[in-house]
Amino acid sequence: MQFLRTDDSCFENLPDYSFTPNYLMVDDVEGGELRVHYLDEGPKEARPILLMHGEPSWSYLYRKMIPILVNAGYRVIAPDLIGFGRSDKPTQRADYTYQRHVDWMHCVLNQLELNDITLFCQDWGGLIGLRLVAEQSDRFARVVAANTVLPTGEHSPGEAFKQWQTFSQEVAIFPAGTIINGGVTSDLTPEIIAAYNAPYPEEKYKEGARQFPLLVPTSMDDPSSKDNIAAWQVLSEWQKPFLTAFSDKDPITGGGDKIFQKLIPGTKGQKHTTIINGGHFLQEDQSERLAEVILQFISDNPSD
Repeated sequence: MQFLRTDDSCFENLPDYSFTPNYLMVDDVEGGELRVHYLDEGPKEARPILLMHGEPSWSYLYRKMIPILVNAGYRVIAPDLIGFGRSDKPTQRADYTYQRHVDWMHCVLNQLELNDITLFCQDWGGLIGLRLVAEQSDRFARVVAANTVLPTGEHSPGEAFKQWQTFSQEVAIFPAGTIINGGVTSDLTPEIIAAYNAPYPEEKYKEGARQFPLLVPTSMDDPSSKDNIAAWQVLSEWQKPFLTAFSDKDPITGGGDKIFQKLIPGTKGQKHTTIINGGHFLQEDQSERLAEVILQFISDNPSD
């Protein structure tokens, strides 16, 4: 599989992002390997919190939350999905499939030998992360879902998503940082917008970001539809703690929290919350509040 690797110089002097990079290798399904970048902060023996990002962000999205979670005594792991951040970027759009992304993240969990995981997932972090939960349930202790879905193609994704899907395919230059800025309630500085653009020094590095909107199952004919239905069958019997923390200003996933609360038994009795004044990328808008919600949720639901 042909891929690009963003030069380390692109990641120098990013605002509030002084974390040490970590890498591991995953099978590219064609006899080669791809390099996955991940942040790994806090004591290795501590209980892990897994932070899963979406599209077109990367682990930079969690830079303000990580220190809060680490200071509370947790090990915090934030991988960059293949095609994003400091992870390798296949150059052919056909190399990006939903199933491959799930498999690559399974490989990350297995190599790191993570257990008793608290998952926080947003956007595509949920589409992938919730598949991990369903397929490796024993590794996970609890889940926090924010501004995400697990679509099966049985229902329309909504007009806002359709508009985003069209834009992502037709825009001449894919403006990752500007997209992030458009999905927050705050006004990001030019330096932060540049940090979101850092993984993509040229347009050819953005094939994953371009392809992701097309990988969301929007019909029952989608190759991932059956796998997501199977994941829902597991989640519909999930008794472990499951919290929703959606924001109040996200036109794409608004109302999705009610679906999780209705269908997943582990949501019963939990202190579901709405993050006020948060856009789609609520980690950027309300990082401290979100970290507090995660920590309180863990405290309220200790592992057996």
